[in-house]
Formats: sequence, structure tokens, C-alpha cells
Amino acid sequence: MPTFSIILPCFNAEATIATTLASLTAQTFTDWEAICVDDGSTDATVFLIRSAARRDGRIRLVRNSAKGPSAARNMAALNEATGDFLAFCDADDLWVPGKLNRLRETFGDRSIDAVYGRIGFFNTEPGDTGVTSSVPQGDLTIDMLLGENPVCTMSNITLRRGVFERTGGFDPAMVHNEDLDWLIRLVGHGARVVGVDQLHTWYRTSPGGLSTDLAAMAEGRAQALRTAAGLGVRPSRRSHAIHYRYLARRALRTAPGRGAALRLSLSGLLHSPAGFLSPVRRGGLTLGGAFVALMLPRGLRQSLFS
Repeated sequence: MPTFSIILPCFNAEATIATTLASLTAQTFTDWEAICVDDGSTDATVFLIRSAARRDGRIRLVRNSAKGPSAARNMAALNEATGDFLAFCDADDLWVPGKLNRLRETFGDRSIDAVYGRIGFFNTEPGDTGVTSSVPQGDLTIDMLLGENPVCTMSNITLRRGVFERTGGFDPAMVHNEDLDWLIRLVGHGARVVGVDQLHTWYRTSPGGLSTDLAAMAEGRAQALRTAAGLGVRPSRRSHAIHYRYLARRALRTAPGRGAALRLSLSGLLHSPAGFLSPVRRGGLTLGGAFVALMLPRGLRQSLFS
């Protein structure tokens, strides 16, 4: 039985899956299995996974055609995984070589149920944007998640297998923010989730990806708010403001319209000026960018803020 079961949902990932798997085989802690769940790929994804599996017996392929990433993660976590801990990784992200070793050390504290770290955003090569996430102080709370989710991506969360089973898994009906909905249920049911101030994951940005679809994000957040309300939690005005700042920054990158980022920024300021502007550098730059965007054509806006 391995220490870690790594779960990778895959769909038409031929451009990235080989480098993602290479980041797993480069881990300094070697007691793991990687379960690659293909969701009906029509490109070379399956061939590349099988090739990697022939070179490394810790990697294996299972099929879960056309059911979506949530169903793929549930199937692997509940039916295939044998490790003590479940570590999720998307097929286009990369792990820092020492990630699993650091997680093993952190889980030495038996009171900790799940762990996340910092992520670095990249376009082509790790480090090319110079942007990394931050880890707030204290255990993860639902209000943090309803602001600007510090976990950021499923590639940045690892937890004890039994804890995942108690959450009931992901909602396969959700197509956006299903990770946020699950994290809210994870924390709401009493799991202790801690962040460590170490870089764990490289997150590949995609200007046309689902995470840039503001309408889908709004629908997903509405479901997350309903989940939180069912657990007796209402978001603070501060978390609302932080969420609107996050959306404003997304709008600057995707350039849906000149005024979109400014409208979102003003909504955030109305909820909580202190929340939106904390830290001042982040809030102030977002607000300033929203005003500048009013004067720029779409192509220049997208190029400048991407």
C-alpha cells in the first residue's frame, strides 16, 4: 500500500500530460501511485499515459469516458486509490520535486486532515510570470474560501483518504467551482485544513480556459453560497469584497468589455472598502487597472493585463 495516491483526471491532454507525469516521477519521496483517469480522450493522451506506465509501474490508466472531472476524481478516490493520502493533480499542472516529502512531514501532525501550499502561475515555463499565491494565517475557513480561495486549484490539495470518503466526494453535476463546493463541505464537516508557506504546485494559466468564464464562475459561486448556507455560514462583507476583486482581476485578463473590471471593482468596494483594498498594493492595482482598461482597446487590454 503506497503512502500517496495521486489522482489525475485527463481529457485530450496530449500537450501537457507527459510533463505533468514527469513532475511526479521527479518527486524526492517515491512511495506513491498515480491513477490517471481518462475521460474519453480522442488525441494521444491514452498513448502517452500507457508509455509512461511502461516506464514506471507506479503509474496506471483507468477509463471513465465522458463523465467529467468530478466523476473521474470520485471514481479514482473511492474505488481505485489504495494510499493513506489522496493528492490531486490536474493534467496540465506541475509539482515541485519536494512536494510529497514536505506533505509527509506535515501530516506527521495527526490533527491535520488536509494540506495545501503556495502555487506559482506560469504560461510556458515554471516561473515565467513571477506570480505566486499566498497562504493566509490559521486553518482554512469557509469565509476564506468564499473570498479568494487560497487553495486555488485541486492540484494543490492533499488529504487523508478516510476524510475524503466522509465528504461524499465531488458533485458531478457541477461544471465550475465544483472544487470550491467540495472544499466548503470538507471544512464545514469539521476537517482541519492547513496551509504551509512553501511552493508546492505550478499552475498553468489558460486565457481561454473555463476558469476565465465569468458567467460560469458566477453560477458556480451561487451553488457554493448555497452549500455554505446549508452549513450555517454566510459570507462576510469582507469575503464578498475580496471575491469581487478576484473577478475584477479575471476580467482584466480576459477583457470581456471595457467596463467589466470597473463594475466588479465598485461592487467590491461597496461591500467592504477595507476588504477590497487589503493588501493595498493588490486592491489599488486592481482598481487602477480597471480605470485604465476603460481607455484601451480589447487586444491591448488583454495583452497588458494577461
